Amino acid sequence: MRETTVSPKDRFLTVYGRKPVLEALDDPELRVDKVILADTARGPAAAEIQRAARAAGVPVQRASAHRVKVLAGNGKQDQGVLADVVAPRMRPLSAALADAPARVLLLDGITTPANVGMILRTATAAGLGGIVVPRRGVAALDPLVVKASAGVAFRAPVLRCATAAEAASMLVEAGYGLYALGAQGRPSLFEASLPERAAFVLGGETAGVSDEVAALVTGWLSIPMPGEVESLNVSAAAAVLCFELVRRGTTR
Repeated sequence: MRETTVSPKDRFLTVYGRKPVLEALDDPELRVDKVILADTARGPAAAEIQRAARAAGVPVQRASAHRVKVLAGNGKQDQGVLADVVAPRMRPLSAALADAPARVLLLDGITTPANVGMILRTATAAGLGGIVVPRRGVAALDPLVVKASAGVAFRAPVLRCATAAEAASMLVEAGYGLYALGAQGRPSLFEASLPERAAFVLGGETAGVSDEVAALVTGWLSIPMPGEVESLNVSAAAAVLCFELVRRGTTR
């Protein structure tokens, strides 16, 4: 059953740890919804965060240390504090489909935060209409992803859903051609004829495109590699794809 309510994870990016939270509070271009501070957090570091939050007009809530760890999703590095940063272009995939962006990326099983962050940065730079980042099976949108994106993750057109398989089904039902990047020997990305609306699947670092998503794929595309290299890193492949769409003038 598909979700009809908007999860907080479809509205905010959560950053945790003292330095990332202070950086978010000090950035005039970001809107922080709230800071949550562990009730065990005391001393100069906690006081500094509270001062920065007051200066930015951001409410500070207290919660148990366990609750902070659960909300951060990273018990080793949260340092007792997190902040929910408003991501103005992030929304559920179901809402985005009403606007029918012409070109969309779908991340399927990409678990390395650096790859997710670099893909968000590249796709945003290329002007794509959306990047589907499922809540399950893909690296969480945490400070590691934000850092890899050089902060672009806050402003990226992220589209949210539960799983890549759910997203693939929704895209196909909405009339998108669903294309996956695969090995050499398939039709070339540079020569393929694409429909008016197309979504492109980027598979995981190890397993590639999942079986559930592969079953819905319209076609497979390859990136020609005349050199003796079997494949590209997924973020590098995403860059080639995105800027081929830029070259065609069809990113949105």
